[in-house]
Parts: sequence; structure tokens; C-alpha cells
Amino acid sequence: MTSSNDALWQRPDDPHGPIAAPPVSARLVDPEDDLTPAAFQREHTGTTTVIPPYEPGAHVGGSGYNLVEHQEPLPYVQPQAGKQASAMPAAVDFDEEDDRERVGGRRGTQNFGLLVLRAGLGVVLIAHGLQKLFGWWDGSGLNGFKNSLSDIGYHHADVLAYVSAGGEIIAGVLLVLGLFTPLAAAGALAFLINGLLASMSGRHSHPFAYFLPNGHEYQITLVVMAVAVILSGPGRYGLDAGRRWSHRPFIGSFVALLVGVAAGIGVWVMLNGVNPLA
Repeated sequence: MTSSNDALWQRPDDPHGPIAAPPVSARLVDPEDDLTPAAFQREHTGTTTVIPPYEPGAHVGGSGYNLVEHQEPLPYVQPQAGKQASAMPAAVDFDEEDDRERVGGRRGTQNFGLLVLRAGLGVVLIAHGLQKLFGWWDGSGLNGFKNSLSDIGYHHADVLAYVSAGGEIIAGVLLVLGLFTPLAAAGALAFLINGLLASMSGRHSHPFAYFLPNGHEYQITLVVMAVAVILSGPGRYGLDAGRRWSHRPFIGSFVALLVGVAAGIGVWVMLNGVNPLA
């Protein structure tokens, strides 16, 4: 297919003036023609330039085509004396408190104080449970404990006597060992709340008295100890040492506290129902 154009044309940088444009032709090109040297004619000069074919690895003089084969070396930086590059990135600990604990390996006397608090409350619960269950240390024994529960107004006193005495001993043992401490302290709190409500209902003349012999300072002190164990945790000296609640109690402690208070008040309402302030 051919076409022609007889109009005059002039290059912008040609001072010779307009010349006749050569005929323009178009033809189908075989793709393999690109592999042979190509020639083109510069119309206004009549010279011919030959483009050599591309040969991999061939060196073109004076050009920058072979940059990959002739790379310039990177500048060498002399390392500063006394500084060595670390092969591994430094570990970052976002919990500074735990890091201080691992480095120091101790927290003063705090853990020992928690052990004394926890074990002291556990021993008191075990002693009271043994008094109620076996009558040791001038205790009332199981029959006397059943009668006292019935006199206070508890229903099902025969079953409640076994559950209360046995549960008190189990909670005390768990507290001494530091095992399942939040649950043990919550159970102890439920028993102690019932004991406080029973003491208040049995003393109608002084229901709000604090000091002994007519007050409730003993029961209130035990309740405060149970709450303190729930909120502070058992510490490092116990079987719960590997658990998180042993050194950083938070949500679980509040849940255990609410469960203990709800259980103590619920048992009193369902099995007794007497207004302790009346």
C-alpha cells in the first residue's frame, strides 16, 4: 500500500528553504526484519547510518550501556572505634514493672506479707471449721453447730452444718497452700458474711456495735482480711505463683469479690430470710 504527498515541506532548523517531500510508502514488515541491521536515509544530507544488531555481552565503546559489568565500587566507610554492630535487634519490653521484677528477682517483703495475711486467715478458718465439725478446742461439735443454726433461723440446718464446716476447712487449706486463692477467698468471704449477719441478728439491742463484747469487730476484721486477699492476690509464695493473679490481679479479683459477696448475702436470704437489722 502506497501514498504520496506533493506538498512542499521544510525542517524547522533547515536554512535551505522548502523542498519537495519524497513519496511516503507503507508496507507490511516481517517481525524477523528487526533482527537485521536497519538503514535509514536522511533526506536532506543523503547519508546513511547503520544500526548494529544487539549482541549480549558486546562492549560499546565510550557509552554507558555496560554499567552492570563495570560497576564502580561503593565507598568504604571505616567503622568507628569502640562501636560494634549488633547482629540481632534489641528486645523491647513494654512492661517496665515486670522487667524490674525479673532483673531484681524480688519485691522486698511484699510477697512475705501476703503470705502472712493469706496463711493467717486460712489458719483461722481451719480452726473454726474443726471446732464445728469435731468439737476440738472447746468447740460445739457438729450437733451443737446444727442447733445453733436452727436457733438463728436457718432452714435445712442439718445439711448446712456439714457444708459450712467442711467448706470452711477446705477454703482455709487452699488459702494456706496458695492454691486457687481467689475462689478460696471468695468462699471464705461468703462464710464470714453469713457469720456477721448471724451475729448482728442475734444482738438486737446493739446491731451496729463494733467493739466487743457486744460489737462485731472480730467478724468485720476477718471480712476485711478476706477482701484484702482477693484484691491483692496470693503473692509469690504459694502454689498459684505461676498464675497471673498471683502478682497482678485485676478483673478476676473484682469478679471473685462480687461472687463472694453475692453468695454470702444470697445464702442468708434464701436459707434464713431474717432481717439482721430488725
